[in-house]
Amino acid sequence: MVRSRWMGFFGMEWVSVACAAVAVSSSALPAADAAPPNIIVVLADDLGIGNVSCYGADNFKTPNVDALAASGMRFNRCYSAPNCGPSRALMLTGRYGFRTGMTGNDKTAVKLMRDGRKEESMIPKILKAEGYATASAGKWSQIPLEPADWGFDEYITTNGSGAYWADDRVTYRVNGEEKPWKEGAYMPDLNHEFVVDFMSRHKDQPFYIHYALAHIHTKILPTPDSAADADGDTLFKDNIAYMDKLVGRLMADLERLGLKDNTLVIFTGDNGVHPNKGDVSTIGGRRLSGHKGTLLEGGSRVPLVASWPARVAAGGVCDDLVSFTDFLPTIAAVAGAELPAGLVIDGRSFAPQLLGEKGTPREWLFVMLGRHWYARDAGWKLTDKGELFDIRDAPFEEKPVPADASDPEAAAGRARLAAVLADLDPAAGKLGDESGKHEKHDK
Repeated sequence: MVRSRWMGFFGMEWVSVACAAVAVSSSALPAADAAPPNIIVVLADDLGIGNVSCYGADNFKTPNVDALAASGMRFNRCYSAPNCGPSRALMLTGRYGFRTGMTGNDKTAVKLMRDGRKEESMIPKILKAEGYATASAGKWSQIPLEPADWGFDEYITTNGSGAYWADDRVTYRVNGEEKPWKEGAYMPDLNHEFVVDFMSRHKDQPFYIHYALAHIHTKILPTPDSAADADGDTLFKDNIAYMDKLVGRLMADLERLGLKDNTLVIFTGDNGVHPNKGDVSTIGGRRLSGHKGTLLEGGSRVPLVASWPARVAAGGVCDDLVSFTDFLPTIAAVAGAELPAGLVIDGRSFAPQLLGEKGTPREWLFVMLGRHWYARDAGWKLTDKGELFDIRDAPFEEKPVPADASDPEAAAGRARLAAVLADLDPAAGKLGDESGKHEKHDK
């Protein structure tokens, strides 16, 4: 039955990339009975589109992420939550925060998700049913319990966020076992070594890895490549450069192991630009509207690139709206896995777009943090307070629209988005205590 689902998804004579002027014929694709792909999701911390050079960032160079995008597809309009904990929950469950309780990083939100764990099903659990080995590496602290409690076979993690050097932390955990953190050991390198070891041991079966990088989360500390006197913006750039370097290392290791061709690598950021680095995270000389922790474009608009040489044509660019809830159904589709039964899955698979089909693009997105939220489409944004914004110049400007505006397009946008929010009814769901202001949850 698994094989028939696989053939149904990929059995096509030819496909055209709806999001870009690229075409792929079935002769360029592996046979329909090819092995299901390995899947690696690389989740960068606090990295917005203003920090990635293939998105036009003025002050940062990310050659390895750029090469990953060039080898596959770049998505221009991907949206996370404005903070790390709820973004991770969106990605791993495919469900909005008001359903899981994970609306923020506050203790109430974490408790709501922990208490509702038996109701939820994360990506590793659904992939294990299809024979996947699963692992989590890196930042995990905002999700309740340990990765193993959610279906990961193996994991490495530390307490807290932004963990780089031993400092005042004396241990880290591998599969629940405390390990001594030796002086001079750089945690991002330890995480990468764990990932490579896991891939090496499981190269003869499909695997899924949730690879959560700590860069560029506060504290912004020196990397192994930093100059002794580096500080401020230089260290920030160093951290982005080292994050990019690890992406390059990952692709080189996949190639060395003979796994690159049939591995889907998805790279994204967990929320928008760092709150203290908006002035340098510009695109074309323009500052983004908002930053991490704000319900503005810069708080949630993140890079998303995907490479899968065996299936995805190089050089694709997609302007479709993508939500972090879309990762679970997309990954399930390419793995031939069933979606969790009995749960509302808010995500929508973008696997067809990856393969060059039009798919069923989203007409709107929903974003929330704490007890505040908005719905947006291509041109308009409506908040929980009833405020309408013209966002046709997003991500740079969000122009308030008066409630009595006579513009028929604005009126139609308000009506559409009001219907979306009424149908979702997030206020009736599980909500944490946060107001949605970043200063209350700097994670």
